[in-house]
Amino acid sequence: MTATIPRCSAKDSKREMSEALEESGCLVITGLADAATRDAVTRELASHLEEAEIKTSDDSEDFYPGHTRRVTALVARSEAVGRLILNATVRGLCDGALGQGEAAYHLHVTAALQVGPGARAQVLHREEDPFTFFKVPRPNLILATMWALSDFRADNGATLIVPGSHRWEADRVTEPDEVVSAEMPAGSILFWSGGTFHGAGENRSRDWRYGVILTYSLGWLRQEENQYLDVPRHIAEKLSPELRAMVGYNMYDALGIYDPRVG
Repeated sequence: MTATIPRCSAKDSKREMSEALEESGCLVITGLADAATRDAVTRELASHLEEAEIKTSDDSEDFYPGHTRRVTALVARSEAVGRLILNATVRGLCDGALGQGEAAYHLHVTAALQVGPGARAQVLHREEDPFTFFKVPRPNLILATMWALSDFRADNGATLIVPGSHRWEADRVTEPDEVVSAEMPAGSILFWSGGTFHGAGENRSRDWRYGVILTYSLGWLRQEENQYLDVPRHIAEKLSPELRAMVGYNMYDALGIYDPRVG
């Protein structure tokens, strides 16, 4: 039986979304970002992506394939991305997967990704792989999202997902028919659990595939992206309290103590 990624619309219930995500370790929700929001993100990140290096040569051993553009530090670069980060549907699914309450989770990674013609498929991996001290399958540590700013198609490098792999044992090998291309129209969002195998797909088309990845991790874990360098204090002070907390400027219990008189 061929694996599939469950799909919901933005109008479906949070309960239906959460149950599908928990069962399959992935979920597509269509119609979550309107054209105005997508245009704002595209406009605010355009100059940064234009300056990003594009590797025309490619080493199959590299984690990031060639023929791609990648830009991080999105909180500091785009107000519109901040609205995606705090989207109510996203927050609701994070609450279900990672827990509720102040500082229960924070931003893990922010990146804009443009996959160009000729880009090879990325090696399948798990977002939680850096946390090697947890035995696979790990508890829920991370929830990842990919916002589609352009249409995601199988031929233009749509994200590859292995549904159900968040529950596999460490020695379980992925079979070809278990890998699914997360095709979705612009304005959709793909969710996957931190333990779900995934990777960028091969771009066999003439189009650039454009997505924004925003991931969230438990509030007591070290963030993969150093948000305190990418969003330093003078920028963080201008953010809304909600976004500043999501960046990680709140304490988690006794973790993250600081002296406000410094700086």
